[in-house]
Amino acid sequence: MSTFVLRLWLVLLLSYVSLQGRSPNVIFIMADDLGYGDFSCYGATKVKTPYCDRVAREGIIFTDAHSPSAVCLPTRYLVLTGRYCWWTWLKNWVLMYNHPLLVEQDRLTMGKMFQENGYYTGCIGKWHLGWGNEPNIAFNGEVKPGPLEVGFDTFFGVPFSHNSPKPQQVYMRDRRIIGLNHGEDYRDKEVMKRTVRSLEDTATDISKQAVSFIEENKDRPFFLYYPTTNIHFPITPHERFKGATEAGVYGDFVAEFDWAVGEVLNTLDRLDLTQNTILIVTSDNGARPMSGMNGHECNGPWRGTKRTIYEAGHRVPLVVRWPGKVRPGSTSDETVTLLDFMRTFATMLGHKLPCDAGEDSYDITSVLLRKPHDQPLREATVHHSVNGTFAIRQGNWKLIEGAGDGDYELPNKVWRKNIIQPGFPERDPTTGGFLPLMYNLQKDPQNKADAYQLYNLKEDPKEAKDVAADHPEIVARMKDLLNQYRDTGRSVK
Repeated sequence: MSTFVLRLWLVLLLSYVSLQGRSPNVIFIMADDLGYGDFSCYGATKVKTPYCDRVAREGIIFTDAHSPSAVCLPTRYLVLTGRYCWWTWLKNWVLMYNHPLLVEQDRLTMGKMFQENGYYTGCIGKWHLGWGNEPNIAFNGEVKPGPLEVGFDTFFGVPFSHNSPKPQQVYMRDRRIIGLNHGEDYRDKEVMKRTVRSLEDTATDISKQAVSFIEENKDRPFFLYYPTTNIHFPITPHERFKGATEAGVYGDFVAEFDWAVGEVLNTLDRLDLTQNTILIVTSDNGARPMSGMNGHECNGPWRGTKRTIYEAGHRVPLVVRWPGKVRPGSTSDETVTLLDFMRTFATMLGHKLPCDAGEDSYDITSVLLRKPHDQPLREATVHHSVNGTFAIRQGNWKLIEGAGDGDYELPNKVWRKNIIQPGFPERDPTTGGFLPLMYNLQKDPQNKADAYQLYNLKEDPKEAKDVAADHPEIVARMKDLLNQYRDTGRSVK
C-alpha cells in the first residue's frame, strides 16, 4: 500500500470516527399554514411532494400529530419553549408587527439548550414572535431583543409574516433590516424600493440562506430552526412552480415548499451529513382552503380549517428522519405534539430540564426509537383556537369548551380598524409585566361559558356527532383536568 493511499485511508477513517462520535445535527423545518392533506404521503393526489415523501420513507410518519394551536404565532412559541402559549400575556390570536417579544428572555428555549450543549444555532425564515421590550419599537437601527436574545447565534429572514404591511416586508439579518442605511427610515417610500423583498422570490432567498447555514457549519454540531413563509397567504409561488400541480396556485405553493425541503436533503447528501442529521418536517397549524384547488383536500379528512378548534385546525403532518435510530418506513398513531420536541431533544442531549422549562413537553423518544412505553405517552393535550377557545384531548375523547368552532367572523375592514389598532399590551403598574391581551374575536357573543362539545375521535373522527349530553361524567372529568392544568401552570407532572 502506497504512503498516499495509507494517508488517505487514515484521513477517511479519522473523519468517520469523528463523525460517529459527534452529536447529531438537528434541522426543524416548519411550514406555515400547510395542512394534514397537503403531502402525497398523507394522501394528496393533486399535489406531488417527492422530497417530503422521501423523509417519510426514510423515517417515521405520524398520523396523530398536533400543533396544538390553530394559528401560527402560538405554535412558534410552544415549539421553542415546550410550553403552551396561552400561559403568556397573549391570550388569543397573534402578535402584530408593532408588538414586543413574546418569548421570555430568562426562559430556557430550545435554542439555548442546544447552545449550552455546544451547538451553533440558527433561525432562518419567519420569526413572528415579536421584537423589543415595548410596543412600537423602531426598526430604523439595531432591534433587540429578538432571536439572538432567546437562543440563536444567527438569524436571517422575515421579521413578521408573509402578509405583513409593505414596510415590514423586509429581510433582517440578526438585528437589522437588510439594505437599510444608518439614519434612514424604513417606512420611507424611496427606502422601501431598496428594502422591500419580492414575495415571489422569498422561498428561494430563504432556501439559499438555509443551505449556506448548513455548508458553513458542516464541521460542527448545529441546530437549524427553519420556519418557512410557504404556504401562508398571499399565495405567491415563483414563476417556475406555476402549473406544477393540479391544485392551482395553492398546490404550486406547496410544491415550492417541497422543493425547499429537497434543497436541504440534497445539501445534506452532498456534504455527507445525512447519516448524522435529525430532520423534522411539519406545519404550524392547519391549512386555509381557497378557490381553484380542483378538489385538493388540503386538510385531509378532518373537520374545520386553520383557526378553528376542530381537528383540521391543529392536526398537522409530521415526518421525522433520524438515520440509524428511526426505522425507515415506519408509522405511528401515537398522539404527539410539536411541544414534545423540547423534552425529546433534552433527552437526546442528556440535558435535564429545570422545573420551569418544558412544562407541557413530553419525551417521545420511545416512539421514535420504537421502544416499549406506556400508552398513551401524553396524559392529555390542550388545543387552542384563534379566538381563545379551549379543547382538551384525552385518549379518544375530545372536549371543546364552548358551542362554536373557535373561529371569528368579521369583515377585514372591521377587524383591522377595531381590533388590530387597539391591541397593544399594557404594563401592570405593580408588577411591571404585561397584562393579559385578549382580542375581541368571539364569533358568537351568545356562546354560553358552560356549553361543551364532546367527540369520540375513534368512532367519529370527523367530529360530526356531539355526545356531551350522553356522557356527563366524561365531560366533568375532562373539564376538571383542563382546569387543573390551567390552575397549576403546567401539564407535565
